[in-house]
Amino acid sequence: MSSESIVLSEIKSEFERRIYEEGYDRIIKCLAFLTEEEVWQRPNENTVSIGNLILHLSGNVRQWICAGLGQQEDVRQRDVEFSTEGGISKALLSEKIKLTIIDAQAVVDRVNLEDLARTYPVQVYNETGLSIIVHVIEHFSYHIGQITYAVKSLKNIDTKYYSEDLG
Repeated sequence: MSSESIVLSEIKSEFERRIYEEGYDRIIKCLAFLTEEEVWQRPNENTVSIGNLILHLSGNVRQWICAGLGQQEDVRQRDVEFSTEGGISKALLSEKIKLTIIDAQAVVDRVNLEDLARTYPVQVYNETGLSIIVHVIEHFSYHIGQITYAVKSLKNIDTKYYSEDLG
């Protein structure tokens, strides 16, 4: 296997690990601690709810990976991600983000070296395939941190993300 193929394989593997195995699992753990009402609770007028953050992550991943890198139709409604104030259950939020991640992983799994170097229009930007993947991992992690902080603050709990590893 060439060095380039190894790097490409590692990028794909890291995308799956960071988005699905870490990010999605943390979303599911956080949602399990919350009531349906708490998912949509806004601490003040300048913050959004955990539900909004999950909708936002789904919209961002779908726009940047599926529509940008995958060149699918961009159906994102970014303002709705933040203006929604409820009406979507924890189960539906979980399913929405899971399906988004599955779709995005399918796009990333098809990427080749040329795709990583190619430039794609996303929002008002022109980004390489590699920068799109890096952006999504970084953006996803950022908002998972916000979700985690919100749950810990609201419930005064330890999410125990690492407890299995400490044996």
